[in-house]
This record gives sequence, structure tokens and C-alpha cells, in this order.
Amino acid sequence: MRYDSFEWQEQPPPSNGVPRNAWGRQSRRRSRWHRPYTFALVLLDLLSTLGASWIASTFLEKSRAGLNQSWGPLQGTELFNFFAYIVLPLGWLIILWTNGSYDRRYLGLGSEEFKRVVRASVTVVAAVSLLAFATKADLSRGTVATVSVSALILILVCRAIARQVLHLARRHTGHGAHRMVLVGTLPEALEVYTAVTRSPAAGLIPVAIHLTDGFAAARGIETPVPVYAGRDVLSLVREVGADTIAVCGSASSEPGELRRLAWQLEGTGVDLVVAPQLTDIAGPRVHIRPIEGLPLLHVEEPTLSGPGWLVKNLMDRVAAGLGLLVISPILLLIALGIRLSDPGPVFFRQTRVGHDGRTFRVWKFRTMYVDAEERKATLDELNETDGMLFKMKHDPRIFSFGAKLRATSMDELPQLINVLKGEMSLVGPRPLPADDGDYLGDVRRRLLVRPGMTGLWQVSGRSDLSWDEAVRLDLYYVDNWSLTYDLSILWRTIGVVLKRKGAY
Repeated sequence: MRYDSFEWQEQPPPSNGVPRNAWGRQSRRRSRWHRPYTFALVLLDLLSTLGASWIASTFLEKSRAGLNQSWGPLQGTELFNFFAYIVLPLGWLIILWTNGSYDRRYLGLGSEEFKRVVRASVTVVAAVSLLAFATKADLSRGTVATVSVSALILILVCRAIARQVLHLARRHTGHGAHRMVLVGTLPEALEVYTAVTRSPAAGLIPVAIHLTDGFAAARGIETPVPVYAGRDVLSLVREVGADTIAVCGSASSEPGELRRLAWQLEGTGVDLVVAPQLTDIAGPRVHIRPIEGLPLLHVEEPTLSGPGWLVKNLMDRVAAGLGLLVISPILLLIALGIRLSDPGPVFFRQTRVGHDGRTFRVWKFRTMYVDAEERKATLDELNETDGMLFKMKHDPRIFSFGAKLRATSMDELPQLINVLKGEMSLVGPRPLPADDGDYLGDVRRRLLVRPGMTGLWQVSGRSDLSWDEAVRLDLYYVDNWSLTYDLSILWRTIGVVLKRKGAY
């Protein structure tokens, strides 16, 4: 799409932050997606806590211990029901609210919402324990544990389901999404456009670009959305039906203009978002530290050591050891299927580059005929990917049973041996062949962590991604690693494997 003509109008005088224009009051949005969504979350959380109390009272004989005495007009079963089905659920909702579990900044995307739910649940347990100690109530420890764990699991599961419903609505109907006008220079606006459209689940839909450097900067350039210049931003927002203004890059560096724009938006219901020239850095590493009215973005270094890293290593070894024991019968069946499909070794061993550039031999089930490496030279011109990897959707070197293993990713299961040996991790950048480059430049940064059986690359498209996009995702993981992020990727891996997305 190409936009070669632009409207240029004289800008109206800026607002001084005192009056709120009539248009703003009249056109204020009556409802936002997060209001009904938050109401649904409150209802689900309430049902979850009630369900947890019901589970404890139904399956634990001593659940009423400590609540058998009378308290005013309530006694025995009535007293238990009062605390189990009224006080505790309402208290849980209040603590969830005070911990920011309903804050729209954290709803629908990322792990912060779930972190706050866990934090609130810990607070509930601490509060119940403190009240029991203060009132000398002999509560059943099993009941407290059952209720707290059950409620936490139910809340997390219900919120995960609600989030998936929201994502589906955003992808297929556009409901629950924000329509954005990007304000800045064309390169900056297009960079933000690319970033926000990578994830439809985020619910950010750019619908227009407003140039700050004049229409000449974009003449003759193809753009994905209409481009405007010299327009009143608020009028443009109303015209294109947007509800969010994203100030991009250098446009955010003029504090006077940004402040006046924020004043103009007061009472309009239009959100103001600032997108600085700082990409692929996750929120936990970025902190705002205001100094004399100047908000400074402080970017912390990636955390690639410390207690969290030790826990990750321990989790890898334990999970790999237990996994090998549990799936050993499956591994034997797969080995038998390979031998029946094509004579030759069961495993394929290839040298890969690991942590700090050290090489190791990766374990995989063989999915190709024994002469696959010799036949590769004749297929190089049919490579369907760029970068260091060779991929074909219908590779003639793969035998039938091997194709099924690849589609289900079961050919990767022997890599648990590499994880147990400390050569790989459950989550991390995929290990690349040692003979495909010297890992100079940005690619070498992948070697700061151990390669993984799964990673951000795999859950974001696998072989369907370009090499540059795969590298970008791997570097994002290296720079923003956390235990919570690892668990999130492991969870997403299950869905990707079941859908067989990008597996060939």
C-alpha cells in the first residue's frame, strides 16, 4: 500500500492543561475491554476460592477443626460456613486487588499477572496463619494447605483460560484490542509497528501514522497503514476511530510537547503510550527513576548468574533424570520403530556449539536415511530457509516414521541425556551445528547461555521463522531470562507440539 498524498493543516494552539474540550467529554469511550474482562476475572476468582473451600470441607474430615466453638449468633457448622464461604473468598479478592492482580497493565499478556496472583496467595496464607495464632484457633494445617493450594491452582487455571479467550477474540474479531495512532518519524513509527504487530495477542492494532518530520519524509514509500502529517492528533484519533496514541522514539524526547499532549488527552479516554528507542528489553530490566521531574529509564544488566541460575541448573538435572526414567518405555518403542523403518543406528550424533563456544555431541533419534549427509549437497539449492540452517518441508532424505517423529518433536527426546550431563538446558537457544559459521557479531551472544531443548524460537514459529527473526528471539531470551520465563516457554511448548506448528 502506498500513500503519496498527505493533508497538511495548521495546528491549533496547544492546550495549557486547564480546560478540557467539549469533544473530549462527549466522545469519552463508554466501555473498555478491561472492565468486563476484570469483572469476569473477579467472578472466576470468587468461584475458585469457593471451590477450594468446598474441596477442603468435602474431602477433609478435620476441616472444621478450630471453628467448632460459638462466635456470637454463629456456632459450629454455621461458623465454619461463614468463614469458609464468605470471609475467606472476600478476603482473597481484596488481597488480589491490593496486589495489583486486576491492574490492566498486567492483564492479557506476560507473566506479571500470574506473579501477583502467587504473591497474593502467599499473603492470604500468612494472614490466615497470623489470625489463627492471634485468636489461638487450632486450625487444621491440612485444611489451610488444601484450601490455599487448591485456590491458587484454580485461579491460575481460570485466568489462563480467560487469557486464551481474550487472545482468540483479539486475533479473530478485534474485540479487546486497542487501535493506535503512531506519532513520530517514519522509521521510528514503522519499527514500533513491526514490534507490536508481531504479537496479535497483545491487542495493539496500529491504524495510522502521524509524521512529526513532515510529509516529504514518506513520499513514495510503501506503508502498511495510512500516513498523515500536519494534522491535529486528537482530530486524527477521532477520524480513524483510535483509542491510543503511541509516541515513538525521538518524538518522546521533547518533554514540553509530550506534556502538552498528555494535558490534551485528559478526560478524553484516549491512552498515551511512549515507545522509546529501546527494543527487545523486557519490563523487569527497565525501571523509571525520576530526577527533578525528568523520568530516566534505567536498564539493568541481564542476570546470567546467581541463585536463580543455580535453581535453573538444578531443575534441569532433576527434570531430565526423572523424564528419562518415566519415558524409557517410549524411547524403546521409538528405537524399535526406527530400526524397522531403516537399517542403521538408532541415534544421530552431531557436533553442536554450546555454552561459551564449547562443542558437544547432541543426542537425537535418527529420522533420515543413513546416506542423508551425502545427499545434502544435491539439495542445497532447494533450501527453504536462510541463515545457518538447512530446512525443507518435504525433505526426501526423511523416512516415513522419521517424519512422524519430527512432526511430534519426539526425535528430540534423547537430548534429555545432554541436559542431564549439563551440556544443554530444558529452555534456551537451539544448539547450532559447529561447522556452519564462526558465530561472529550478534549471533555469538547466544553462547552466553546453554542451548535448550526448547526455546522462544520454537514456541514462536520454529522452522517457519526467518533466520534473522530466530536470532532476534534467541537474543531476547538471553537478555531477559528468568525462571518464570522458562516455565512460560515450557508451557507454551506443549501447545506448539500438539499443533505441530513449524515442525519439519
